[in-house]
Amino acid sequence: MPLSPPILAVTSGEPAGIGPDICLGLAAAELPCRCVVLGDQHLLAERARVLGLNTAIRPFCPEQAPPAGVLEVLHTPLHAPCRAGVLDAANAAYVLALLDRAYDGIRSGLFAGMVTAPLHKGIINDAGVPFSGHTEYLADKSGTPQVVMMLAGGGLRVALATTHLPLKDVPAALSRQLLRSVLDILYHDLQQKFGLAAPRILVAGLNPHAGEQGHLGREEIDIIEPELAELRRQGRDIRGPFPADTLFQPFMLQEADAVLAMYHDQGLPVLKYASFGQGVNITLGLPFVRTSVDHGTALSLAGSGRADGGSLLAAVQTAWEMVRRR
Repeated sequence: MPLSPPILAVTSGEPAGIGPDICLGLAAAELPCRCVVLGDQHLLAERARVLGLNTAIRPFCPEQAPPAGVLEVLHTPLHAPCRAGVLDAANAAYVLALLDRAYDGIRSGLFAGMVTAPLHKGIINDAGVPFSGHTEYLADKSGTPQVVMMLAGGGLRVALATTHLPLKDVPAALSRQLLRSVLDILYHDLQQKFGLAAPRILVAGLNPHAGEQGHLGREEIDIIEPELAELRRQGRDIRGPFPADTLFQPFMLQEADAVLAMYHDQGLPVLKYASFGQGVNITLGLPFVRTSVDHGTALSLAGSGRADGGSLLAAVQTAWEMVRRR
């Protein structure tokens, strides 16, 4: 049975990055709920020493919440010694073990959801593990056939039709079936996890000027427009496709609860400009709540004391709000 009150699992991510630094900051933060950090307890204690923090660290005890100001840690040992800012492929399995342990805790009812600090996709691939990101890994882990990546911050919610693909592969990946499944998930989770009874969604075109009536590409005419028309016939408020270069304006966005962009770097630069360091990455479509930070491992900042934990705090707050709505 789930514990009461619910607990969020916070994975500390790439050990050489700023994940441990910002997780340590949770001890002094005003959190909306109980959180447990998954990571190597000795690594966290050493990073606290390097940062000059007097953070009290306690092993996770499910039945007893810690006193205020104490960081509780579900110890998962490193596979190799770690130095701040220095990647080591030997610890790739450790990073994935944190995700596995958080997922297992959700399945057992121990955790109500997970919040993830950044990992380094490249070093996991260097270790011989095909890996394209948290989103895809958790979808595969949970047997979820389709998930949607959405970032929120700065008053915006931006979801993606495609995620971590080379730009040259995006047009071939787009189809009416893909758009239907992505928009179904986005619409459903805006209702169920964000409490919006009738979500309003704006959709970007793929090509410059949304294809300019086919002169700059036919994806809008052949794929996007027909699918949006079908969804509107079902009574959904889904508008577009709009040219992406004029879509992200206040007079447009005030009419929307979310925007669907066709690819990663079409929508996310706008959102990150508006909210970087306070944004939240949300995986929609999973059978559990998962949020994350809006930034990477920032290896050059690890152990320096200059890492900003604002996005992690925002991710915790968002995850808790989603858990409560469910």
